[in-house]
Order: sequence, then structure tokens, then C-alpha cells
Amino acid sequence: MFNLGDHVVCPGHGVGQICSVDTKELNGEMKSFYIIKVVSNGMKVMIPVDSKEGVRSLIPSTDISGVFELLQDQNVKVDMSTWNRRHREYTLKVKTGSLLEIADVLRQLLLLKMTKKLSFGERKMLDQCKELIVKEISLSSGTPEGAISEKIDSLYT
Repeated sequence: MFNLGDHVVCPGHGVGQICSVDTKELNGEMKSFYIIKVVSNGMKVMIPVDSKEGVRSLIPSTDISGVFELLQDQNVKVDMSTWNRRHREYTLKVKTGSLLEIADVLRQLLLLKMTKKLSFGERKMLDQCKELIVKEISLSSGTPEGAISEKIDSLYT
């Protein structure tokens, strides 16, 4: 259970802060929901308190190095299938909310960018993944977002 003010990750939305816990009647049953304000755009989402996939804690600061190790490992095969197929696969990975899965998508797109010009959709997904990673690591480690963004950029220059 999370407390008011805690930062959490909402898969598909990104990092948010718990504003309140509301109780609503749903099908004749009272259910509790976290009201979470998404940091990047201010949108508010309701997530059931008892949902197993609803929200997760920020990545522990001790696990951040693993994300950068994954991003640094460029010795992987880049998926050269059609954009439609890659997009479906990447979207599923991003929706898991796992920072390592999101970092894998970012790595794939950054490597692909080195070999060809990315389409609009690919650039949009690259930016989304980078933003999700930067915001979560920044809040978890207390490091400014700019420094994290620069560190990621330096791996692929």
C-alpha cells in the first residue's frame, strides 16, 4: 500500500504522485482507488488499490546502474522487421511499466537511429521512452533530469 505524496509508476502513463485515495461504488461494491497525478502532463488517473498491475514503486537507486548497463550494451541485434511489427512489440514492452523493458525499447530505437532515419512514430516512441526513464531515475536518485538525459545521449554519440 502506498501513502499520500508517494511517487509511483503507472504503466502506460509514467511517473505520478498519489494525491488521494477515494472510495467509489462499483457494481454494488465499494472499491478504493488511488488518484494519481501524472508528473509529465498533470493528467489524473484512478487506479484500484487492490490491482496487481496497477502501480509500482520507483526503481530503487541501487538498480539504476542496471538500466545504464543495459543501455550501454550495444552488442544486440537490431530488429529490422516492419515498423508495424516493431511498434506493436515496443508498445507491449512500454505498457508493462518495467523500466528495463522501456530501456530495451529505447536502446533498440537509438541503435536503429544510427542506421536509418526514424519515422515520425519511431521518433515519438523514442522520445516517450527516454522521458519515462529520465523522470523515474531523476525522482528515484535525486539527480536533475538534464544530467540523466545527457548521460543517455552520451552513450549513443
